[in-house]
Amino acid sequence: MSERILGVLGGMGPLASAEFMRQLTLLTPAERDQEHVPAILWSDPRVPDRVAARRGTGPDPLPVLVRGLRGLEAAGCGAIAIPCNTAHGWIVGMRAATRLPILHIVDAAAEDLRRQGVRPGTVGVMGTVATLEMGLYQDGLRGGGWDVIVPPPEDMARLVSPAIAEVKANRVEAAYAPLAEAARSLVARGATAVVLGCTEIPLGVAAGPALPFPVVDTIAALARVSIAWAREGATPAAVA
Repeated sequence: MSERILGVLGGMGPLASAEFMRQLTLLTPAERDQEHVPAILWSDPRVPDRVAARRGTGPDPLPVLVRGLRGLEAAGCGAIAIPCNTAHGWIVGMRAATRLPILHIVDAAAEDLRRQGVRPGTVGVMGTVATLEMGLYQDGLRGGGWDVIVPPPEDMARLVSPAIAEVKANRVEAAYAPLAEAARSLVARGATAVVLGCTEIPLGVAAGPALPFPVVDTIAALARVSIAWAREGATPAAVA
């Protein structure tokens, strides 16, 4: 293992950040403590709500995100992973505020689609309303040859958004049924795989039986590219 230290800008939400650290550990090919990835988690749940900010009903989270970035810089980190999809809507401002590379979660998801053998075509994406409205995955995956379909507004209101809220409230098991229904609906509309584009969603999906089609757990995907960076200095090819 190299001495590269990974900075994890988290707290959005805290459970997703904890799961990222768990996946970072489980996915590292290591036989002893010293072979794992050195990492520092900055978990600050005080970051203003990203969905509210994007919709103009809440404060800008960028100043708090930048404070975390600077703390990780000062701690000696060499790159940043952010286990929150919606926060990547502020990626331009964050990259302007730090000298460190930020490992983009959409690039990590594209890398995981390739890892699973999902060929260019139609994929579904589930995420927060803000993530989907910003087009993070629609824009990001297009460069890799994928077209993106998302849940219709009625499925977002009835299934996806309430399920994300359940996970944030630590009622993870209650999130499984609505998320599974929304994912199956995307496959019925022609998706060959479903990207779980909110880091709360993989936690809910993992609370029940495995879905019978490829899914991209964006927490695990980000952990894999973080491990590659720490071991080899590699970053996934940008798809946008």
